[in-house]
Amino acid sequence: MAIWIILGIVVVVGLYWISQYNAFVRLRNWIEEAWAQIDVQLKRRYDLIPNLVETVKGYAKHEQETLQKVIEARNRLMTAHGRAEQMEANDQLNGVLKSLFALQEAYPDLKAHQGFNKLQEQLEGTENKIAAARQLYNRTVMQYNTKLESFPSNIVANVHGFKRAEMLQAAEEERRAVRVEF
Repeated sequence: MAIWIILGIVVVVGLYWISQYNAFVRLRNWIEEAWAQIDVQLKRRYDLIPNLVETVKGYAKHEQETLQKVIEARNRLMTAHGRAEQMEANDQLNGVLKSLFALQEAYPDLKAHQGFNKLQEQLEGTENKIAAARQLYNRTVMQYNTKLESFPSNIVANVHGFKRAEMLQAAEEERRAVRVEF
């Protein structure tokens, strides 16, 4: 009788162990999938930028420095290694794109150009998709890390070498309070 009880306990613990391991694998794969969604949107934006730069070139011939900064930031994003470096390059690109869009105030013809406006709308849509993908990524990382730190699943995680995943943080400039002056 005692052997059956011990065997039953071993089976239950074994099944629990397998289910926890599979849960970690599933969450890790969801993190990778969420990151892939961010990567897809970054690539889409990367592909839109040359068209935007060419459109601006025709109207803002004296703004070569701004255009060069956009091109450099775009290239930095695509050569970045690792998630942290990629997100840092993404934040830098966001900053120079704001400068590029500010040019339309100085060049009324550019502001009226339908192609420029359409590209700007596409970029804004892509930015929204990047933000949504970042939220999904961070939510998935939070679930994974919570499971990783919770008892008794943390035992399974430690035995199998599952490591804490890092959440994506907002850029320093995005954390500053916006000042509105009247």
